[in-house]
Amino acid sequence: MKIAILTCEKLPDLNPEDQKIIPALAKHNIEATAAIWNDKSINWTDFDYLIFRNTWDYFEKETEFKIWLDQIEKLGIKTLNPITIIKQNIHKFYLREMEQQGIIILPTVFIDKTDHLNLAELIPSHWKKAVIKPAFSAGSYLTEVFEKSEIQAISEKYKSIAAEKELLLQEFMPEIQTLGETSFIFFNKKFSHAVNKKPVDGDFRVQSLFGGKYTLVHPSSEMIQKAQKIVDTFKENLLYARVDGILIDDELYLMEIECIEPDLYFNLSENAMERFVAEIVELIR
Repeated sequence: MKIAILTCEKLPDLNPEDQKIIPALAKHNIEATAAIWNDKSINWTDFDYLIFRNTWDYFEKETEFKIWLDQIEKLGIKTLNPITIIKQNIHKFYLREMEQQGIIILPTVFIDKTDHLNLAELIPSHWKKAVIKPAFSAGSYLTEVFEKSEIQAISEKYKSIAAEKELLLQEFMPEIQTLGETSFIFFNKKFSHAVNKKPVDGDFRVQSLFGGKYTLVHPSSEMIQKAQKIVDTFKENLLYARVDGILIDDELYLMEIECIEPDLYFNLSENAMERFVAEIVELIR
């Protein structure tokens, strides 16, 4: 059994935590190697499975990545997570589908490509502050938070982006700065662990790149069940899923469900790596 663990040019050998997957799989007689997704020299048919882990530049190479996904799909190579899920998950309009299925999401306006962006016509009257970002994005890429008084300037700034990309306009929830964002991590649709992420004072971005602080937390069984309900909307197998949301008044407001290349915080939860590898073996054997 040969597996490629997918990464990007910036991390040719995977990030340090994901590197540990390779020797862990070797204990199960599974040969795993890091593989850069857009490396033209690779013959993908050499592999029995591809596992998406550190493809962290996909949103910067949108067209190339979509073409590559189509190629892998046509070759019939099995992937974890499945290609159908990857294609859905890279575009955040899936949140609209989640909402239609009864999942509570952050208040969001979905904006199709347009040459006539006018945020003042789109923003709900009761919103005081908002976040705008492309639907095809990651890691706070082209993301801005703004006061309603700044809406004209933001509209002008995003006009050229709106002509090329679909956008999400979301109500800014101040709780992100006080309560932080909670990530519920699932392996093979089973809850593994949860991590709370808080931004530095004065910021809204929770990523460690911007100084965010990560802490292992133990949510209530009710909150875990709410996250499980989100994961269970997928009929396909999922090696992993990370449910990111804000917990407000005993409710989970979904920000996104990451099924393509999320950090799974192996280092924060004891035996998380072992649980993850066990589920890989379960799904491919």
